[in-house]
Amino acid sequence: MDVLALPRLLIPVESLPGETRVAATPDTVKKFVSLGCTVAVERGAGASSGYLDDAYSAQGAELVAPGDGASWGQAEALLCVQTPSVEALRRLRRGALVVGLLAPYANADLSSALQSAGLSAMALELLPRISRAQSADALSSQANIAGYKSVLMASAALDRYFPMLMTAAGTVQPAKVVILGAGVAGLQAVATARRLGAVVYVSDIRPAVKEQVESLGARFIEPPEMDDKPSESGGYAKQASDAFLAAQRQQLSDQLAEADVAICTAQVPGRRAPRLISEDMLDRMRPGAVVVDLAVAQGGNCADTVVGQTVDRKGVKLIAGNDLPCTVPNHASALYARNLVALLEPTLKDGALSLDTEDELVAGCLIAQDGTIRRGDVLTPGAN
Repeated sequence: MDVLALPRLLIPVESLPGETRVAATPDTVKKFVSLGCTVAVERGAGASSGYLDDAYSAQGAELVAPGDGASWGQAEALLCVQTPSVEALRRLRRGALVVGLLAPYANADLSSALQSAGLSAMALELLPRISRAQSADALSSQANIAGYKSVLMASAALDRYFPMLMTAAGTVQPAKVVILGAGVAGLQAVATARRLGAVVYVSDIRPAVKEQVESLGARFIEPPEMDDKPSESGGYAKQASDAFLAAQRQQLSDQLAEADVAICTAQVPGRRAPRLISEDMLDRMRPGAVVVDLAVAQGGNCADTVVGQTVDRKGVKLIAGNDLPCTVPNHASALYARNLVALLEPTLKDGALSLDTEDELVAGCLIAQDGTIRRGDVLTPGAN
């Protein structure tokens, strides 16, 4: 069991362009203080998400200047949303703990920085998908927001109503929405599209999700009948074979030809996203239809989507759905900050931060300990 000194936590201003979230809210600062921690918050850290400096200080936080070397050097733990720069990590004292969405997959720069600076790190992407980890599951909390926002973006871009309307001028038929992937984001997209009145169809490689889909009022598109049907592992869909994906794309083509909206949510951790919508399938979609691709940053489920852009492809709008939690930063930050409290609260005992490496949650996401890489299977390029 690794024990760190009196817990002094640092909440930085996020440095990645476009990142509007923050790793702590005034409420979670209050919780950490009650657990015996000293919490330093860089001035302006919560401004983009609606949390002002005065609110933090009112709950016991110490406000410090952004990038202040002394504050970084005194911190026992850095709670961040995304990985700080290598230069920033080197300001931390040896043995300090970094906790956040650290993008660990084949991340040689992160591995090198952790080793050279002698740091410990917990990557929330690697948190085991078990029942007692649900309250700390940041991927799920943020994917839920992405699924919700993807439908709102699609409805705003679509050239027709979502619900069925009966007017004096005649009846307007509801929009048809096809959602690819019934994970957390996909199921929230289903619920949101249904609330807006759309008719919703869902395609997923796992037959087991049919009951969840139908419980939300959507119609499940049965997977192709093949011997190598994929299932899931650790709460994630397994990588499907090329043959299965080809059969699924053929099945989807007719559905998409009649669709007004497609929401793409299929991702495999640490791997390129499966390509589910091809050029030929896009050619069959009607002008005015909308595709929102949540997997665009991992290569995209849909052909021709571009990170950070909306592409007009022969009248079909292809919307990049990367970083959607950053467009709902207040609630995204609140949920993320609660995830961090849920993960760290059990480690805060008797005025110290203790990392029990025998605990399944800690062991699963602890990628480095005092500069020693524990998850080389993830961090090493080519390992995935």
